[in-house]
Amino acid sequence: MTQPKKRICILGGGFGGLYTALRLSQLPWGSIPKPEIVLIDQSDRFLFSPLLYELLTGELQAWEIAPPFTELLQGTGIRFYQAVITNIDIQQQQIQLQTGTEISYDYLVLALGSETPLDLTPGATTHAYPFRTITDVYRLEEKIRILEESDADKIRVAIVGAGYSGVELACKLADRIGNRGRFRLIEIGNQILRTSPEFNRQAAQTALDNRGIFTDLETKVISIQADNISLEYKNQIDTIPVDLVIWTVGTRIPQIIKTLPLKLNNLGKITTSTTLQVIDHPEIFALGDSSDCIDAQGKQVPSTAQVAFQQADYTAWNIWASLTHRPLLPFRYQPLGEMIALGIDTATLTSLNIKLDGSLAYIARRLAYLYRLPTLNHQLKVGFNWLVRPLIDTLSQI
Repeated sequence: MTQPKKRICILGGGFGGLYTALRLSQLPWGSIPKPEIVLIDQSDRFLFSPLLYELLTGELQAWEIAPPFTELLQGTGIRFYQAVITNIDIQQQQIQLQTGTEISYDYLVLALGSETPLDLTPGATTHAYPFRTITDVYRLEEKIRILEESDADKIRVAIVGAGYSGVELACKLADRIGNRGRFRLIEIGNQILRTSPEFNRQAAQTALDNRGIFTDLETKVISIQADNISLEYKNQIDTIPVDLVIWTVGTRIPQIIKTLPLKLNNLGKITTSTTLQVIDHPEIFALGDSSDCIDAQGKQVPSTAQVAFQQADYTAWNIWASLTHRPLLPFRYQPLGEMIALGIDTATLTSLNIKLDGSLAYIARRLAYLYRLPTLNHQLKVGFNWLVRPLIDTLSQI
């Protein structure tokens, strides 16, 4: 008697969701019918977010880091829906989309990521520019272009948050805007890149200093207006004129996750077992920013693209193991190091006892990310373009 085909529904097409879907499509299913794999995301494109900064400097093109899902999924058998998810019924095992479509599932993967909260600081929603999506980049690019084309003597930019995004943005934009730029990096903590290795932190501080980027540590943003930002430092509030405020701090779990009758931590993240299964719901897996995961060594794993990338392999394997009656694997996070872009054609890297900065780190970072792009076909197209584009640029200048 033929076994019924199972359906695996994956919500979210970021590192966790897309890579889980691709891995599932590649696993050997043997004597059982290959399950139907459904991927749902509200965007039509995957976003390789670690390379998002290079769009602002023209080092990369949008198609390289934001390929359409239809292109990436071609030939995989994975069904893709571009839609907003309006309801998840875990009792009936059914997903409802804004289009009215209802999709039932046997296994569910929650990989919806997180959002940038702007409504916690007065004026941020109206006047600050977030930096998380490709749409954010387009909006920011347009604003910067207007400022660059203006006759203003200086372009005053405040970047909120001195974590990875804030530091990388500050260096990239300083290189783009040049001497007209006046940059201020605002951090509520007492140091930049709080979780980074000391080598990377020192390289980043040097890069900021060399570009004349002023850093406000232990400083809180009180409010943002159209042309100024109010900051509090040691109980004193100063209002500073600005032309652009970019907001890079904070994460918020999507509201639809918070409404689910699942065990959540105090941040609203879904609590999972070491096999990435949701507590009391072995048919549901959660990974990425919206999951609270303790790995096989009992360590809390961070919410990074690197973690989601690794969790995707385990999620796919464990769903496959569940369906083929094999033992599941506990997630073992392998920290592979850290890479930070520090301007055009320069970076810093600490990985596996290797420490690099400057152009060598930039090349290593590029190659590492090329390897992590989602499909071999896309890797080849992007890699070929990286080889050929400098030659074309050189020839065009002759």
